[in-house]
Formats: sequence, C-alpha cells, structure tokens
Amino acid sequence: LEWANAHIRCRLALWRGVHFTDESWFSLYRADCRQRVWRCVGERFADVNVVKRVAHGDGGVMVWAGVCYGQLTQVHFIDGILNPQGYHDEILRPIVVPFIHDCHLILQHDNAPPHVAMICTQFLEAENIPVLAWPAYSPDTSPIEHVWDALDRRIRQCVPVPANIEQLRTAIEEEWTTGHNQHPDQLYAKEMCCTA
Repeated sequence: LEWANAHIRCRLALWRGVHFTDESWFSLYRADCRQRVWRCVGERFADVNVVKRVAHGDGGVMVWAGVCYGQLTQVHFIDGILNPQGYHDEILRPIVVPFIHDCHLILQHDNAPPHVAMICTQFLEAENIPVLAWPAYSPDTSPIEHVWDALDRRIRQCVPVPANIEQLRTAIEEEWTTGHNQHPDQLYAKEMCCTA
C-alpha cells in the first residue's frame, strides 16, 4: 500500500517509460485446476473425462520477456533454474541493456533472488540502468502479467494444440511475435498500476 500511495499521482508518461519484465511458466497440460469436466453419472473415469496432469517442472517451459509502451522484447527461454549468473549473462547483458539504452527506459523487475543479486545490481548500476523500486509479492500491478495471461490463452486456442515442448516453444514465439497477444498499449489506456 505504501508503494501504491507513493506512485498514485504518477502520470501516464512515466509508466510509458517503464520496461516491465518477468518470467512465466507455460505448461503443455493445464495444471492450474481451472479446467472443468462435465460428466454424467457413471462416467467418472471415462477417457473423455480424464484430464492429463503433469507436475510442475515437466511438460512446460519457463519464458522471460519484457514489454513497454509500443514495444515488446524478444522472448527468452530459460533452461533449468534461473540463477543470478544466468540472469546476467543470458538476459540483462544481451537483451535488457541494449533495449533500455535504445529506448531510454526504466527497468522494472520483481524482487526475485536472481534479479536483486549483487552481480546483477552492480552490473545495472555500471550500465546506468535506472531500476523502478517494486513492492514484494505484487505481480498483479505489472502489465506483463496480463500479457502473459493473454498469451497463454492464445496458445491454448492454437490448432493443433502444442503436443510437445518444441511445439510449445514454437507456438510461444509465433504468438509473441505476430502480435496476436494482448498488446501492452491497451493496458496503458486503462488507468493502470497506481490506483490504491
């Protein structure tokens, strides 16, 4: 609440200058318990009524990307667990720094351990990358969360639905780059982020 109160008077121009970034997990199978199955009495275990489930860690991919007003970064697939060195070497140095310098933006990333590790904070300071302070446990205030949700819905509507990891990666890249996902500009048109 303190963060929201401090930013409540921020103008749209400020938010248009922020590069919102985050990671998201995309699964081949619905593992979020949102899928419902309607069945008749006596059909409980019929194949048509059984939903495949895979524990988190199998059957999906972790993706990093960023959005700002008018632009999207490339998507980056994270193999394994993202650690500070990987965040520095695979994301900050090759993607974030050039993007922010070219567009003159402020970086927003959450307080995940790889993001706030010394190697990353010192690197961002050395590169003169301004970082927007972000409250802990507040993903819903970042527009990229809505973009991830829209992208996930688009992938689930693909025909055919991705059946393996390679198809899932291809679908994510295609949906991200073709602009069929909810473009972040639409989110800025709404009174975003700072309504306490």
